[in-house]
Amino acid sequence: MLKYVLDLVDLLDDPDVDGKRVAAHLDSVAGPEGSGAEVTTVTGERGSTDFVLVRVPGRSGRTAGGTARTLGVVGRLGGIGARPEMTGLVSDADGAVAALATAAKLLDMRRRGDVLDGDVIVATHICPDAPTAPHDPVPFMDSPVDIATMNRHEVTGEMEAVLSIDTTKGNRIINHKGLALSPTVKEGWVLKVSEQLGELLAVVTGEPLVTYPVTTQDITPYGNGVHHINSILQPATATAAPVVGLAITSAAAVPGCQTGASHETDIAAAARFAVETAKAYGGGRLDFHDDQEFDALVSRYGSLTHLQTFGREPRES
Repeated sequence: MLKYVLDLVDLLDDPDVDGKRVAAHLDSVAGPEGSGAEVTTVTGERGSTDFVLVRVPGRSGRTAGGTARTLGVVGRLGGIGARPEMTGLVSDADGAVAALATAAKLLDMRRRGDVLDGDVIVATHICPDAPTAPHDPVPFMDSPVDIATMNRHEVTGEMEAVLSIDTTKGNRIINHKGLALSPTVKEGWVLKVSEQLGELLAVVTGEPLVTYPVTTQDITPYGNGVHHINSILQPATATAAPVVGLAITSAAAVPGCQTGASHETDIAAAARFAVETAKAYGGGRLDFHDDQEFDALVSRYGSLTHLQTFGREPRES
């Protein structure tokens, strides 16, 4: 997996990189069939970005008319670069690199004949000159487009579960270098950490499972005026599917707009976990949540889907 990561870091650490060049790279990995990568350029008030979406069909997946479930892997970030303010690949790029390395590995596996049971949809976006934003305790990477736009292009109705990968280093909450797993979030509910995903992450990293706290604020949409740890769980505001955040973390608070702060081995571990999750989820051997327990919670306490929206307007004091 490290080879795919290194190739992508080299590709993305370029002020002229765009979605088309990323798609061409994935095509070269996929072989004669091509990657089928879809590139969509979206322009906002603060610039533009290229969304890249790749569908890797499974042997018994929905694309083939089968019943195997579809996993979504979202590389969440503001941008891969903050030019001209910063020169080079920023820490925030890790989510995009991990997602694209996942796609590259799955496409290469498919080319060789190792086809997974279910479909996998990988989505992220490419912006080498994204803006930055003030945030406590360290500055954030911002994006030329808003979160709602990202969700429209990165979270599809075909995804039956979503693994969201994001650099989550700009905080003093997760004091651990490597990877950390969030609880499952579904329709406004913060559910328990998936034991199956936790066990798998421990196997992939060879380290004890590390999780991190998720607050109600973190699973509400950006733009509502409250503090969010980052955008890792924003896909949960746009789907009824269960969402789990895989955080690429550090033991110290690191700004998302900092260059020279990406650790390729951690990114590779995140991509390996995504591939192993895709194998197990599509094969029916792993679940993100307990359906019966979730239904019992909703039946007893009611729906929390209002947390996926902006809710009521605040009352004036």
